Formats: sequence, structure tokens, C-alpha cells
Amino acid sequence: MELNARIPAGPISEKWDKHRFELKLVNPANKRKFKIIVVGSGLAGGSAAATLAELGYDVDCFCFQDSPRRAHSIAAQGGINAAKNYPNDGDSIYRLFYDTVKGGDYRAREANVYRLAQISNNIIDQCVAQGVPFAREYGGMLANRSFGGAQVSRTFYARGQTGQQLLLGAYSALERMIGAGKVKMHPRTEMLDLVLVDGHARGIVTRNLITGAIESWAADAVILATGGYGNVFYLSTNAMGSNVTASYRCYKRGAGFANPCFTQIHPTCIPVSGDYQSKLTLMSESLRNDGRVWVPKKAEDCRKRPREIPEEDRDYYLERKYPAFGNLVPRDVASRAAKEAVDSGRSVLAGSPAVYLDFGNAIRRDGEDAIRDRYGNLFDMYERISGENPYETPMRIYPAVHYTMGGLWVDYNLMSTIPGLHVLGEANFSDHGANRLGASALMQGLADGYFVIPYTIGHYLATAKQPKVSTDHAAFKAAEEAVKGRLKRLLSVGGDKSVDYFHRTLGVDILWEYCGMARNEAGLKKALQLIPELRERFWKEIRVPGSASELNIWLEKAGRVADFLEFAEILCLDALNREESCGGHFREEHQTADGEAKRDDHKFAYGAVWEYKGDNQAPALNKEQLSFEYVKLATRNYA
Repeated sequence: MELNARIPAGPISEKWDKHRFELKLVNPANKRKFKIIVVGSGLAGGSAAATLAELGYDVDCFCFQDSPRRAHSIAAQGGINAAKNYPNDGDSIYRLFYDTVKGGDYRAREANVYRLAQISNNIIDQCVAQGVPFAREYGGMLANRSFGGAQVSRTFYARGQTGQQLLLGAYSALERMIGAGKVKMHPRTEMLDLVLVDGHARGIVTRNLITGAIESWAADAVILATGGYGNVFYLSTNAMGSNVTASYRCYKRGAGFANPCFTQIHPTCIPVSGDYQSKLTLMSESLRNDGRVWVPKKAEDCRKRPREIPEEDRDYYLERKYPAFGNLVPRDVASRAAKEAVDSGRSVLAGSPAVYLDFGNAIRRDGEDAIRDRYGNLFDMYERISGENPYETPMRIYPAVHYTMGGLWVDYNLMSTIPGLHVLGEANFSDHGANRLGASALMQGLADGYFVIPYTIGHYLATAKQPKVSTDHAAFKAAEEAVKGRLKRLLSVGGDKSVDYFHRTLGVDILWEYCGMARNEAGLKKALQLIPELRERFWKEIRVPGSASELNIWLEKAGRVADFLEFAEILCLDALNREESCGGHFREEHQTADGEAKRDDHKFAYGAVWEYKGDNQAPALNKEQLSFEYVKLATRNYA
């Protein structure tokens, strides 16, 4: 597998501008001759589809939701980073670049990260022009707040609804292009395979989730913007429909899958409440601006009411361990510290691990009205779910699977190892390394969709010179038959176990247990033994009611869980291979004396790119060596 990152030459601050000039262009009259498929309609997919249509391309956009407004991007509540330095507190493009590389524990590609920091300022201007209602200071200036991993205030926000408001901005642009006839929207339609012709991505095969119809769609290029794979763990903060199917089917067609073990645990989630829970709820990281994280110093105090525990008996462990950053350390650091506190016997919730997030000091300092203005909808959501009033009683939180830094490998142009297949947002691996800083997911999705792919996909179309193909091509017919065969196989097993039984067993009993917040060699080898056994049972014991020619949510779920059962093996294999700790990947054998992550830059300063070699065959490992010319390799220190 060739891994040519196509990083432009020259100083890092000039790479993107120089590269944009050197990219081949498609003239305006010719753009309308090209068809582009966009799979996914969240921030990355929606912004890409709208922008490409605005430029004149003919776009087909697909999503499995009933509307693009249902995309999981709405769940990114806290904010979006940009280096505008409105507070005049020392921020800059270079500092945002530095914080992102450091926050990712030096496992991201420098050139991509710098471009992201550059583009961040354009994103804010674009969204303001669309009418996104960012919070403002009394004088009218856009407001900023802090997020984990930074010592400056650079996060723009719309109360606790930032993702939703940004998605509405992209959605309005997309709807305008749908109304103009330049985008054809295909809701309730799921991509089930990628079609290659002469080695290039030329279309997809889909299933209409209402009628069950299997259809093929041809294009000159395909864009994948389908999000991450966090739901492989079953319990995560992701929407229930979030899955790996589109990415994994592309992997099986030859796209390299990079760093699947880099999964992020978010420290600020509502704890697990019972065995029948199907997902977890994220409380925004923005809450750590004013909330203080603590547990009792003595285990016997954990059953007391929090207000009964005096200040001197509280352990504000993040402030104690990391005085420079305090409660705003990066997510992976905060998550491990919470686990350490709970493992010492100091969980504050009977029957489930939890720590306190306390707003008592902030309410006394600024008043309840001020806190309500900043976080009111988040507090209301917490009270509806937990039954506790966070203005009076500290929130109880615990880490949960949230975001995935791994994804399909892409070069600087966001093209995968399959020519013509471009991958945007969380579905690719490029920008976050081993840990994503808070408020950077929205930034990457919109940067890729609004400002990167419109340039780079034009270069591919201008240089690939591929002949036009239709869905009558034999490659489309073969892919359709493969999809139908897989659906028929799922329906024909006739076992007695539900889809959710296998999903929960995989995610909770195997992955969270052996490849969750902490991993070790013995556990990973155990997981790699259990996953094939569970997969074999799945194909013997699964029961999928109904038929393929109708609305059938169990068939949808079964296909996605079947892919999770294969993908989980690559995830654990990658975690076993990476014998170091970095970011969200914490190997217990590789930690410092005080329990911090211990990297091995000599052996593992690379992107691990896995290549499909066939069913029941081990994937091949390819490596993209990473160089750090501008942010020198160093031990992360937030103290």
C-alpha cells in the first residue's frame, strides 16, 4: 500500500497557500459536467455538499437519517475553536497549531494540523455570515471561553447548542442548493458498499431504509463524511445510529484504516445507570470552565451528601495534580485521573463509578443567573436525566467513549488510498493524533467541508481523467449482488439471540473491559481470542425478524453490528501492536512513575495504517512516519 501524504514543500505557514495555487482547477463551465457523491450530511458532509454545489458541481447527498438536521454533529455542544485572539490573551494560529499537536500527544501530521489552525478563523466568519447565533459580549463582540488543553480563551459558542446551531447554518446552505436543483438529497438511505472501476471510486450501493430497495449510484468521485466508530463499544455518547459500516466497507475495498486504537474517552458524561441502558449522555466540556471536579479524600465519606463534606475533606484532584491547567487539562488526562480516583474506592455513586462536578463556588462568585445564562440548557438536561438539581447538588459524571481519532487514512488532499475516495471530518484520521482537544471536532468538520475539499477534489477531477461510467457497468452489478447476498445471509440464520445481545457483549463485556480506558497485553490478547468466537456465534445464533423488502430496523442494526464484530478485531490488533501509551491509548505497561502516559517516539512515531488482505486473514500493517519539525517531541506536561 502506497502512503504518499503529498505534503507540500516550504515553510509550514506557506504550505496551504502555495498548494492551493499549484492545484489544477476545473473551469466553471466544466464543473457542471462532474457528478460527486457525498455520503453523510453532518457538518463535514453538509458543508461539502453545499459548497461543491455552489461551485457548480452536480451533487448527490445521502444520509440514513430522515433529515440532515438529525446528524450527530448537533451533539457537539460546547463550542468551536478559532485563533482570532479576540480576548487578546496570547493566542495565535501557531499557538492553536501547537496546542493541537501537543494535545494529540505528537501523533498527528503537522502540515494538516497547521492548515486546520489557519482555516479556523475563516470558519467563524463563514458561520457569522450564515447567521449562527454565537454568544456575544455586552458590547457586541463575539464571546470566547476556555476548553481543555489550552491556556487561552479561543472557543466560540452558542450557549450549550453550538453543534446544533452550526449544523443549522450548514443545513440552510444545503437546502438552498437543494432548492436550486444542484443537490439531490437522499434521506433514509444507507451506503452498503463502494464501487471501484479501474481502481478508482466511481459510486456506491445503497439500501432504501423505507422500501428496502437496493440501488446503485455512479459518480466521478465519492466523499465519505460518515463520522466515527465509537458505538463499537455499545455504550457511548454517540447517537444510536452512528456506526462504522461505510468506512469499513471502504476498508474492505482497499482503503487503509489508520490508528483505530485511538479512541477518546470524554471525562464529562452522565454515569451508567443500569444494565438496560443503550447509550450515554455527554455533558459539555464547557462545564469544566466553572465546575470543579472532586471526590472525598476518604472513601467512607462517599455515601454522605456532598454538602456535608467540608472543603478540607475534598480532593480537587485535577487542581492538585495539574495546577497550571487545573480542571481544563485535556480529555484523556482528566479521564484517567477520574478512573484513578474511582479505582481507589472513592466513587460518589452507589453501584456505578462517578465523581463530582461542582458549581457551588461559581454560583457563589457570579450568581445563579449568570451560570444559568451560560449553561442553562445543559443543567436542565442533566436534571431531566438524573432527577437532581445541579444548581443545588453537584453533578455526578464519569468518562465514556465519545470520539474516535482513528479513521480512514487520507493524504494532504483528504484522499484515501483509493483514488477518488475522499474522506472528511471524524471519518478520517488526519488532524487529532492520539487525543482530540475539546471544541476541535466542529472545527475540523467545517474546515474540511467548506475550505479544503472544494480545492482538492477539483485537482483530482482535473487530473484523473477517468471515463464516464454508468450503473450498467459490471462492477455495480457485482457490488449489488454482494450486498443482497449479505442481507439474505443475515435474514436466513434464524437463531434465538437479538442484535443488541451481540452488540452489548462485544462492546461492554469485551471492548470496554479489555480495550477501554486502560489496556494491557494480556487483556488485548484475551479480546482477540473472544471476538472471533463471538463473531462465529453471531452467524449461527442471530435472529433478524422481517424481510429485506421493507422498513426493518433490526436488519439495519444487524448489518452494522456484523461490521463492528470484524472491525473490533482491527481495533484491538492496533492497540496490541502499539506498545506505548499516548493520548487516548493507555497501555498499563507503559506509564511513568506517577501514572502518566509514556510514549516511545523511537518506535511508534507513525500512523499505523491497516490494509485488508481478505476474510479470515490478518491485515497488513503499513506505516506513515511522522516528522516534527515545528513542534519538537517532548513529554506532555500540564502541571
